[in-house]
Amino acid sequence: MKILILNTDYPDFLSSLYAHHSGLESESYDEQMKARVNSLFGVADSYSSNLCKLGHEAFDIHANNEALQKAWAREHNSKIASDFEWRFCWRKGVVPWISRKKNNCWRHEILAAQIRHHKPDVVLNQAMDVIPSAFFSGMKPHIRLLVGQHAATRLSESEDLRVYDLCISSFPPMVDWFRSKGLKAELNHLGFEPRILQSLKDVPQTIPISFIGSFQTIHNTRTEWLEHICRKFEVKVWTPDLDRLPAESAIRESYTGTVWGAEMYQILRDSQITLNHHGNIPPYANNMRLYEATGVGALLVTDWKQNLHELFEIGKEVVAYRSPEECSELIEYYSHHPDEASAIAHAGQQKTLRDHTYAKRMEEFIEIVRKML
Repeated sequence: MKILILNTDYPDFLSSLYAHHSGLESESYDEQMKARVNSLFGVADSYSSNLCKLGHEAFDIHANNEALQKAWAREHNSKIASDFEWRFCWRKGVVPWISRKKNNCWRHEILAAQIRHHKPDVVLNQAMDVIPSAFFSGMKPHIRLLVGQHAATRLSESEDLRVYDLCISSFPPMVDWFRSKGLKAELNHLGFEPRILQSLKDVPQTIPISFIGSFQTIHNTRTEWLEHICRKFEVKVWTPDLDRLPAESAIRESYTGTVWGAEMYQILRDSQITLNHHGNIPPYANNMRLYEATGVGALLVTDWKQNLHELFEIGKEVVAYRSPEECSELIEYYSHHPDEASAIAHAGQQKTLRDHTYAKRMEEFIEIVRKML
């Protein structure tokens, strides 16, 4: 099968990527894609590379990466509209004028050209909340099977999702929600890519306690929890959302910087204990940190969820808390019992490398897709 995997990147990550690779925006599509893959941000090429190992053709498309996408358009002689649209402006009492406004028409134009070029059997849209359903309505003749993938946050009720032939999610309630809309939906968990370990430095774990994560609106409970922890312990915190925190926040005093991809994995690898909290999204363990932290061998201290035991053995492969107070007690205990902490971290890593790899996830994905074709 030929499979296109569509995704979008955080604007802050893209700014960081191109800032750290001077002149990258002028390089070829392949060179820019290589830099994007090597960044290890998000799922990187974990889906496509493992699908290729299974004998399929798979290609990643980062639909909102302007430099990357326009490089593809140039190299394939794909014409796109002007970056700007001209508008006639008028306001009472003011002389009329012409203004120009930057548009994002190129996103859909280039994406449509890529779909027509590849003629895929399957399109997997991992950005259902960004790439609208209406776009795919016009592309269905060029796609044999359209699959949507979304995790925990609720999608807009105004989106007509009937254009999708199948939806997958790592979050059981989202699978139920898709089905309640009359859609075919299946569970497909997130995972870890073992190749990441080859990129990490084998150095002592010099960070006693770390937290890496965001503080968006859906993370209010995460903020309250981490405020409590930071008042009691010296936690190193990496976040892109420092400006969202109150001026008096204890988390600000623990702020260390912003990290993405490979650097994030190295920090997790260098941490004796790393903390996780799912935010305001009950009741299932679901986020990527579960697999990222255990995959690199850190002791994961995470919030208890009703399905966590299905993923890891609590107390033997990960440590789980039900309140900020219990989290503090666990941090205190394992900080003073490093051998026990190390044993749990090692067992957690072995579990992830055995059962939670993207190689296994893609085998499951292909099995789901084949039933639809």
